[in-house]
Amino acid sequence: MARQCSIPTQGSSRTREKGLVSSIRPNSFRQSLHGSPATVMRKVYSDATSALAGLLKDGMTVMSGGFGLCGIPETLILAIRESGAKNLTVISNNAGIDGIGLGILLETRQIKKMISSYVGENKLFAQQFLAGELELEFNPQGTLAERIRAGGAGIPAFFTKTGVGTVIAEGKDLREFDGETFVMERGLVADISIVHAWKGDTEGNLVYRKTARNFNPMMATAGKVTVAEVEHLVKPGEIDPDHIITPGIFVQRIVHVPNAEKRIEQRTTRKRA
Repeated sequence: MARQCSIPTQGSSRTREKGLVSSIRPNSFRQSLHGSPATVMRKVYSDATSALAGLLKDGMTVMSGGFGLCGIPETLILAIRESGAKNLTVISNNAGIDGIGLGILLETRQIKKMISSYVGENKLFAQQFLAGELELEFNPQGTLAERIRAGGAGIPAFFTKTGVGTVIAEGKDLREFDGETFVMERGLVADISIVHAWKGDTEGNLVYRKTARNFNPMMATAGKVTVAEVEHLVKPGEIDPDHIITPGIFVQRIVHVPNAEKRIEQRTTRKRA
């Protein structure tokens, strides 16, 4: 026997963002490039400060995409600094470098704890950690990636051999499978994820470019709210569906950053012949 399901009437379409429910008019199923009032959900904001408005608070957990300085949501990080939100727990592969990326939040001491896999390029990070001013939860890089992916997939925990017999496994649940010891790791979910994409449309579908993809796609799925900064913003339908990496259902807010600076963390050159 087929199960009955209720279909919304024309006047009852609804959408959710951060637990809030807002009504949508039945004739509002069109979306313009600049996010006009006639939208199902206005995702495009004029600047990073507006895109983060109402989302930031003291003590929250933030996921920040990028690897080194590649693919970091630098404009959104700057807006977080200007917001003054403090006691933040930040989940990111690393903490940028001194004065760039997440490094600027260390300068203002807005970060209370980092969940990372590598922090070697940031002297201020080391200073604050060694002085007991900054908490640090270190993860093997593959474990960090899988913890984020698991959180986005609704998987609360998983087992891995990585870290068994080291300080990484201290205080964690150990199990044996097929004669091998594994350590349990928890999935990660953030109050907000901030990511950087090369191209996106106004519905939130995202495309990343080459190594700037890194942690961004998995973090986009693991935030209760995801805010994306996009270099090239286009109308719906202008991205080949086969090229979309992050579907728009995971993205609630977008800011256009057409002149994003491409920083080089370590410039390596060879002598001219």
